[in-house]
Amino acid sequence: MNTNRRLEQANDNSAAFWLAQARAHGWQSRVRPGLTAVRCARTPGDSQRFVVTRPYAEPADVEQQLVELQAEWGTISFTLEDPYGGLDLTRLGAVRMPLMPVMTREPGPVDGATADGSVADSSVVGGSVAGGWVTDGRDAGLPVVSRAHDGAVLTVNEALSGDALALVERTVVDGFPLPARQPWTRGEALPERLLAEPGCRAWLGRVDGAPAGACLTYDDGTSTGVYWVATLPDQRGRGVARAVLEAALTRAHPDRPATLVATSVGEPLYRKLGFAGQGRTSWWTRTSPRG
Repeated sequence: MNTNRRLEQANDNSAAFWLAQARAHGWQSRVRPGLTAVRCARTPGDSQRFVVTRPYAEPADVEQQLVELQAEWGTISFTLEDPYGGLDLTRLGAVRMPLMPVMTREPGPVDGATADGSVADSSVVGGSVAGGWVTDGRDAGLPVVSRAHDGAVLTVNEALSGDALALVERTVVDGFPLPARQPWTRGEALPERLLAEPGCRAWLGRVDGAPAGACLTYDDGTSTGVYWVATLPDQRGRGVARAVLEAALTRAHPDRPATLVATSVGEPLYRKLGFAGQGRTSWWTRTSPRG
């Protein structure tokens, strides 16, 4: 598979994920050739999200679209994902974050996970269904049950109800973290309507029953994007992120390539799980008229 094609799949998945959030929140959005924009608006100070999805011949054309959309929407703050690295938004008052790798994983089984999605320790498997959590190891391989590095019981479940999604949301807000959504308010980052978006799934890892880590996946029909892989600060170093990712990758269309943008902290784990870099993306942020 051509590297550029995998990069474009990652770009398209990110754009589709933000459009799904726009529908769930009731946000405005625009889709233009090579650029997707979402107004993540609770207040006029809230940020817009721009995702560049295709190479551009003239950076000035992309910059002009940003200016026009911000004028139309009456907002100041934004985050822009530029996987091609040709933009310089300093004149717009934006600051470039450290470059991050765009990574993809070819379809196939995940080392350490069985074909049905479980990584089960038979001594700790239980079975019930309550509060939107599938907790029967016979049901599609969920929950994934294993041992944390210190011997604690680690389970991974898919969130199937609003209450379950709220636990995922709080784990992401506090563990990723998402400072703009702190202190956590239910439904502000991940409204329950997100569960009705086709392809959007949420996963929660628990250690001895307590929420410990989470992530979201989004299947756009071509690839599965992985987003907001988070572990709560007091649960780090126990293998939670790996267990959550193994469950999500195995259950969320393992027959399709997976995509994500990695932080420097997460990149080593992603490489161990079979992800490879397809390029490095520039994220530009502006929080005030002067950056």
